[in-house]
Amino acid sequence: MKPVKYRGALTREQFMFYETRIVAKKIMENKSEEETVKEIFDDNLFQFPTERNIKSIATGCYRRLKSANNMNLVALVADASSDIGKQAALYALMCYNAVVYDFMVEVIGEKYRTQDLVFDKSCITRFCSELRNKDEKASEWSDSTMYKIRQVLLKTLVDTGYLDSTSSTELNPVYLYEEVLECINDNGDQEVYPAFNHLG
Repeated sequence: MKPVKYRGALTREQFMFYETRIVAKKIMENKSEEETVKEIFDDNLFQFPTERNIKSIATGCYRRLKSANNMNLVALVADASSDIGKQAALYALMCYNAVVYDFMVEVIGEKYRTQDLVFDKSCITRFCSELRNKDEKASEWSDSTMYKIRQVLLKTLVDTGYLDSTSSTELNPVYLYEEVLECINDNGDQEVYPAFNHLG
């Protein structure tokens, strides 16, 4: 389900599968957001060198998982294989952040629909320019924020196997895992199929 608002918080939260998996395990233990953030901070479960961003990142991971409104999806992030867990975590991030949702559906999904797998950074640049033009809040983001968002989107594609590296020029033929497909269908969110190279 596409989020209503565009969020620039992507610049600090990023994809962060390792951290999201830790939070997912806490949710599966029925921990509240406050309990989850406190335990992660107190025990330094993210193993960050400083405490500065732990609470905000833990909060962001918690909220993206809850935004999918699907405990089966949370369970996949928590305990499934890395490949399935990352795909589930990507869908959760899409449910939480409209920038990621639109990018994956409108840019990546369109490439799989048309079988045009050629990809370069200009694809992300064009998307960000169009985003600025169509959304009032996004139009107010600074150039440095937009640059960071472009970097995060690119790295997310690498982290989830869509690209082999940040310098890759072709998308990989990804596969939508059955377990994640079931969660998407449970949410009635078939619009995201193309983003996962699944045409229904």
